Amino acid sequence: MALTPPVKEHPYSHLIDTVKDGTIKFFNPQKLNDPRYDKLPLSIRVMLEATIRNCDGVYTKEEDVQNILDWQQQQNKAEVPFSPARVLLQDFTGIPAMVDLAAMRDAVAKHGVDPSLVNPKCPTDLIVDHSLQIDFSKCAIQNAPNPGGGDGAHHSQGPSRSTPSRPPSKGGSHCGGQRGSCSKSACSDPPASPGRPPASVQQIENTPLLCPFHLKPVSETETALKNQEMELIRNKERLQFFKWCSKAFKNVNVVPPDVGAVHQVNLEYLSRVVQLSDGFIYPDSVVGTDSHTTMINGLGILGWGVGGIESEAVMLGQPVSLTLPQVVGCKLVGSINPLTTSIDIVLGITKHLRQAGIAGKFVEFFGPGVSQLSAPDRTTIANMCPEYNATVSFFPVDQVTLKHFKKTNFTQEKLELLESYMKAVKLFRSYEDPSEDPEYSEVIEINLSSMVPYVSGPKRPQDRVAVGDMKEDFQSCLDEKVGFKGFHISKEKQEIRVPFLHCGQEYQLAHGSVVIAAVISCTNNCNPSVMLTAGLLAKKAVEAGLVVKPYIRTSLAPGSGMVTHYLSTSGVLPYFNQLGFEVIGYGCATCVGNTAPLPEAVVDAIKQGDLVACGVLSGNRHFEGRLCDCVRANYLASPPLVVAYAIAGTVGIDFEKEPLGVTSEGKEVFLRDIWPSREEVQQTEEDTVISSIFKELRGRMKKGNTFWSNIECSDSVVFPWDPKSTYIRSPSFFSRLSKELPQPQSIENAHALLFLGDKVTTDHISPAGSIARVSAAAKYLLSKRLTPREFNSYGARRGNDAVMTRGTFASIKLCNRFMGKPGPKTLHIPSGQTMDVFEAAERYQRDGIPLIILAGKDYGSGNSRDWVAKGPYLMGVRAVIAESFEKLHKNQLVGMGIMPLQFLPGQNADSLELNGKERFTISLPDTLSPRQQLSVQTSQGNSFAVTALFDSDMEVLFFRHGGLLRYVARTLL
Repeated sequence: MALTPPVKEHPYSHLIDTVKDGTIKFFNPQKLNDPRYDKLPLSIRVMLEATIRNCDGVYTKEEDVQNILDWQQQQNKAEVPFSPARVLLQDFTGIPAMVDLAAMRDAVAKHGVDPSLVNPKCPTDLIVDHSLQIDFSKCAIQNAPNPGGGDGAHHSQGPSRSTPSRPPSKGGSHCGGQRGSCSKSACSDPPASPGRPPASVQQIENTPLLCPFHLKPVSETETALKNQEMELIRNKERLQFFKWCSKAFKNVNVVPPDVGAVHQVNLEYLSRVVQLSDGFIYPDSVVGTDSHTTMINGLGILGWGVGGIESEAVMLGQPVSLTLPQVVGCKLVGSINPLTTSIDIVLGITKHLRQAGIAGKFVEFFGPGVSQLSAPDRTTIANMCPEYNATVSFFPVDQVTLKHFKKTNFTQEKLELLESYMKAVKLFRSYEDPSEDPEYSEVIEINLSSMVPYVSGPKRPQDRVAVGDMKEDFQSCLDEKVGFKGFHISKEKQEIRVPFLHCGQEYQLAHGSVVIAAVISCTNNCNPSVMLTAGLLAKKAVEAGLVVKPYIRTSLAPGSGMVTHYLSTSGVLPYFNQLGFEVIGYGCATCVGNTAPLPEAVVDAIKQGDLVACGVLSGNRHFEGRLCDCVRANYLASPPLVVAYAIAGTVGIDFEKEPLGVTSEGKEVFLRDIWPSREEVQQTEEDTVISSIFKELRGRMKKGNTFWSNIECSDSVVFPWDPKSTYIRSPSFFSRLSKELPQPQSIENAHALLFLGDKVTTDHISPAGSIARVSAAAKYLLSKRLTPREFNSYGARRGNDAVMTRGTFASIKLCNRFMGKPGPKTLHIPSGQTMDVFEAAERYQRDGIPLIILAGKDYGSGNSRDWVAKGPYLMGVRAVIAESFEKLHKNQLVGMGIMPLQFLPGQNADSLELNGKERFTISLPDTLSPRQQLSVQTSQGNSFAVTALFDSDMEVLFFRHGGLLRYVARTLL
């Protein structure tokens, strides 16, 4: 008779305690009776609890627990594991992760292993939110649906291709200049009668929306529905795959489209603060593939962004491995200026922390100033964490947090359980009590009263400009040489004005003219006060008789229906609409390059005058050319300032001295005349932001949508790949997968595929927007008999390795030192020919030549995307040699088996006199170790040393396996 081996007792079972009359258990670190615990930052206490609870002697050991307890001495030294409570994916980065798992099922099945064993072990939520494009808006004639993401309506096929007769409208012929209407008679309001609002206000409920396919009126409420319908049709194939994933994989929850943006759903629906599982309570924590994952830190939930490759490892039961971080205490003092929005505070804190050099560190907020910030304020601040390169921005739970969750439909019983548990493990604090302050690696003090309104731009989020200095600063940008801020426009060309016709009326564009104004779903929509300020500003602007010029591409993309709900309940949504800021749908749009094409006349005017046109958006990403190729200057601003600049029509304005506009009666209206007071905003927030608005999202979650419910998919254990599919393809990451671990192979006689400079972003490496018609990816899709209208975007096609490899380094803004101008081209060194980057890589691979990339500082900054590592890997890139790396991207390179090599301090390609055309040999020892120096030999007879940026033995192991995916697959075998 076989004997069952005894179950090994948990090494920390003696720490188990109970709450709620002994019915719920938890691991209580206080029972360690170690005085060091009370001195730990609260974010480190969360890590300690997870390490204690998951201590299994294999991935997580008792030594790891002791290292975290000894954080003061071990910070920045010890490598520790962290097992989060859940994984968060959005569809752009989630689809390649799920495709990889589906491919892994195929790989293990070929070795005789049951493919159903390949499942996420960690609960995983996948939110479909990044596929929305703006096909329908108020100015629908110039905004025909464009599934290809290329040119506008004048190139599209079908009914909109010709010029049909336009239907009549009340009061005049179509295509006048009035925002929100295409009626000429609406272009000039008659004088208002005493006590009666202007005609523009009266028309709020009567502005027609035209279907761009048929040029027939569509009800305004259909705008978002039409965009959502196009989204579902355009992405049906991807959605079928997601539906299969929700059925085939255990522990996967797919949130269908038209529910909300990933970070918003995470805040409003998925966040728990504490988790309950198998009778145990423990802190909620998350890693996510969306750059906004850190937003959850504002609710006292530890979470940060990881690459898709790392997220897949966590999904499969591997802990995140990280160097025990330094924790910077950010002490907030002083009182907030009534006119300062949370965006001003966000950008102020971003500037302070970025200047402090806290890359890769945790930030934890404390001090009396924290209590003045609402929970939405905190999440808005935490959202900008990637912009100052910290790993997390943590706000420990306090009474403000509990008050917030009371609004979001937490029951009183759950709130009491949450509070009693958090206090029992000392994860709850009072910011007014300095005796509770832990010890930090360093402390940065920020005075909130010093914050004034700012915008950020014109090319980078860290370049802040006080609103009062905006006009002067933009002028200096025109004067400066081309660089991070300058455009180098000659003096004689700075005053140029280019006239153009739009909808039958003449307008003029100049340097600084606003052509895109977007209130989008990145930073602000979780913060009712900021959005309500914008809405109240719009209301006062309309009542004052101000308008937005109709050629400006305006849009409002809320993070969820919650935002639309409180904007509607507060009565400001119609005024948003009247100015052109109408709800276009729920999901990421303008921010990820999915904005609709500008009117052709506007584009022609910009090109004719070589104008520095501007986009203003309330997001947190705005790299040059990201919104639109012809819009060179882009500014981040708070939602009310987006509205203000849209009304002004230019960023070259001094709001203190110059009016926003002039009414039909000739009265000048200044920004100060229509800016709502802080008291007015707070009162409106109290009256409208109630618990019912959080119920709205929960209702959407339960209801879903008919299209999603009707999608059919296979019931098979392995995915039935369709060889004709251009969206979903089995990648080649597991080809020739052996059970045995191969020996490290040196890189011999490699060529440089690219010779890059500083600040190469993930947008440069792997674009997320539209697929250009002349690109390598377009050639591939055309060969599959797709029309440009059917191209969709790179983000939507991340499940197809053939498209994404061709899209690697396909950015029009890529500055390759082999080339004389920006673009997705490179030099094929052996032949001396210039060609697309993909075509050069393909040729090198055919010839059996390994590749490297030479780069400068901050290589890989920007959004988390796994294709920024997968693409180069499939191109044959074996190593990247750079002056410095964005930490997250460095981890992604390691995860794909690409060596991140760093020049020694003080050295770079120029100081070593490299021209990039040499051949490079990098010898690898049989035994690699973290941070080991390696020698690089060139064909010119020179040699130099580089540091292999492996931060841990686990990273070395991933690299030796040829990447993390192959490591996980071998573990299963």
